[in-house]
Amino acid sequence: MSRSVEFQQTIERPAVCAGIGVHSGEKARLVLKPAPAGTGVSFRRTDISGPDTLIPASAEYVSDTQLGTTLTNEAGVSVAVVEHLMAALAGVGIDNLLIEIDGPEVPIMDGSSAVYCELLMQAGLRRQSAPRRRIRILEKIEIEDGPKRASLSPSEDNLLTLRARIEYDDTLIGVQQMALRLAPGMFARDLAFARTYGFARDVDMLRTMGLARGGSLENAVVVDDGKVMNPEGLRSEDEFVRHKMLDAVGDLMLAGAPIAGRYDAVQPGHSINNLLVRKLLDTPSAWCWESDEMDESLVVSRTSAAI
Repeated sequence: MSRSVEFQQTIERPAVCAGIGVHSGEKARLVLKPAPAGTGVSFRRTDISGPDTLIPASAEYVSDTQLGTTLTNEAGVSVAVVEHLMAALAGVGIDNLLIEIDGPEVPIMDGSSAVYCELLMQAGLRRQSAPRRRIRILEKIEIEDGPKRASLSPSEDNLLTLRARIEYDDTLIGVQQMALRLAPGMFARDLAFARTYGFARDVDMLRTMGLARGGSLENAVVVDDGKVMNPEGLRSEDEFVRHKMLDAVGDLMLAGAPIAGRYDAVQPGHSINNLLVRKLLDTPSAWCWESDEMDESLVVSRTSAAI
């Protein structure tokens, strides 16, 4: 009896959007373009001249994880805050894409992944001839950093299962936890709407550090002493932990392929997520490539941090 095969996907036609960067405050225009099977996701800076403006969306190119994930290639060309767009790609099921950007930072839009999910769906999904490969977790990998902890462990499922817990002294957030199986459609429904957040008390400090220059109540949830400053309030009571899970989906996408396993985290963040992915890829015994296609000669190899 034949088994169903999952095939790689790209978009049917180019899609365009524009906005400002939450940290740089600079405007940028994105052009999302279909890419051949097996090429993965890459960014290209169109505002910079030179022979090497392509930045692979891979964990080995992560250069900074302070309030966002920044990718930098060997020529020093970078793109910041890629996680919300990467999460949308993972959630919708895009394997191959070229993202042209004419600025240093991916636009924050409304602070969530919702706009990017809508943009991808409007562009249409195109199935490609190569079977999709997964990273199958074979043994537990864990990272601990003080109160922060994150792990990847085996699962019989072909999908990624996420569980996260956050805890803040602020009475509005308190302790929040959530578990979710990243089945088709679940990201767009349960996580994509969750916005990035911060505390009013930190705004001045962040701006003196050159961060949050484009931040506003239009693209972030701002909490001030147990209250939400945004006039419209929260989109869900647990929007905070949902956004942390959204970030994790984007950061794990930088492994280079969908992960079949279980992600568990306490106080997760971009730094520990990147350390976790790097440790995984550096531990060959902890994972393997897996495809529904029995004839491995038909599998188009993917360039990733693991190669």
